[in-house]
Amino acid sequence: MSFQEKLAKYAALAVEVGVNVQPGQKLVVSASLVAAPYVRLVVKRAYEAGASYVHVEWNDDEVTRTRYELAPDDSFDYFPQWRADGWEALAADNAAFLSVIAANPDLLQGIDPKRIKSANIAAGKAMQPFRTYTMSDKVSWSIVAVPSQVWADKVFPEAPEAERVDRLWDAIFRATRIDLDDPVQAWRDHTDLLDSKAARLNERKYKALHYTAPGTDLTIELPPAHLWVSAGSHNAQGSLFIANMPTEEVFTAPLKTGVNGTVTSTKPLSYGGNLIENIRITFQDGKIASYDADQGADTLKGLVETDEGSQYLGEVALVPHSSPISQSGLVFFNTLFDENASNHLAIGKGYAFCLEGGKTMSQEELEAQGLNDSLTHVDFMIGSADMDIDGILADGTREPVFRQGNWAF
Repeated sequence: MSFQEKLAKYAALAVEVGVNVQPGQKLVVSASLVAAPYVRLVVKRAYEAGASYVHVEWNDDEVTRTRYELAPDDSFDYFPQWRADGWEALAADNAAFLSVIAANPDLLQGIDPKRIKSANIAAGKAMQPFRTYTMSDKVSWSIVAVPSQVWADKVFPEAPEAERVDRLWDAIFRATRIDLDDPVQAWRDHTDLLDSKAARLNERKYKALHYTAPGTDLTIELPPAHLWVSAGSHNAQGSLFIANMPTEEVFTAPLKTGVNGTVTSTKPLSYGGNLIENIRITFQDGKIASYDADQGADTLKGLVETDEGSQYLGEVALVPHSSPISQSGLVFFNTLFDENASNHLAIGKGYAFCLEGGKTMSQEELEAQGLNDSLTHVDFMIGSADMDIDGILADGTREPVFRQGNWAF
C-alpha cells in the first residue's frame, strides 16, 4: 500500500471501528493543526458513513505554549463554560467524539507547575458533566494519533531528521494494524482475544491482585462487583466502539481503599506537557502515602494534589510484555501507546462500567461500591518482563495471572 492508501484506511478505521459513526449521528473531532490532512480524510469518511454533521475543534501547540508563558496567573483558573456546555449538549444528543493527538512530550517544559495544575483543575471542573458521559460509556469516543515533527524527534533521535516523521507513521500504522490487508477484521480478531482474557478474569472473580517486580510489591483489592473489560464498549444506544486505538489492555477498577504497598514505574509518563520518570509511590489503605520521581517530581506533585480523589487509584490494567508495542522496543513518550506496552495503573477517577450495573448508578452509588472519583484520570506504566502477578481468591488461594511479564493462562 502507498502512504495515502494507508492514511485513508487509518481514517476509515477511526470512523468505522473507533467511534463507529452511525447514520444521522453527529461527530466531534478534536485535533492538532498538524493533523489537518488526516482530519480531512476523517471528515470525508464520516459523511460517507452517514454522519449528519461533523464539527472539528482545532488546537495548536504554539498557541498553547504562548498562553502558559505570557498570560496572567488568574488566566489558568478560567475555562470557557460555553465550551463545556456545548460538549455536554452534544453528548446528550448522542454525538460521537474523536480525539486526534499529535503529542509534543515536552510542550510545557520549564512552565511553572502551579499554572499547569490550575489549568487542569479548571478544565476538570468545567468538563466534569461531559466526562460522566464518556466514563460511563453513554457516548462513543475514541483516540488516535498522528506524528508531529517534535514528537518524532523525541522517539527517533538517532534517525536522520528527514526520516523521523515517516518512521513514526510506520510505527503508528503497525500498532493500529493498518499495515495488514484487512485492518477491520484484524481488529475484530484482536478484540475477541482480549475479550477471552477478560472473560477468564471475570469467571475467577479475584478478591485481589498481588504484584511483584524490582521496586514493586503491591496488593490491589478489587470491589466485589468489579468487571474486567477490554477493547470494545457499547454506548447507550448499543453501538460498539473502541476507545483507544491502539489498545492491548484488559482492565477494571480497584477498591478505592484496598491498595497497599509500593510500586515503581517502568516507562516515562508524559503529563501536562512534561515528562515524569522513575515514579515511586507507596499506598496505605488505598491512599498515596508518599511519592517521588527522578524527573518531573513537581509535575507529579501537581497531579497527586489535584483533588482528594487524585490520591487514590481508579484503574488497574493488564498488558502482556509480549504485546506488539512492547516488542517494538520503542518508547513513544505518549500514554496512548506506552500504556499498551505495559501493565499500568491510573491515578484518579474510575470507570463506572467497571462495576456490575455501574453505567446506571449515581455517583453516590458508585462510591458506595468502592469506585474512586476525581477530576483527573492519568495512567502510568509499571509492567516489565520481570513482573509477576498473583490472583487472590476469596478463600486466600493464589493463582498465577502473570509470570515474567506475560499472561499465565
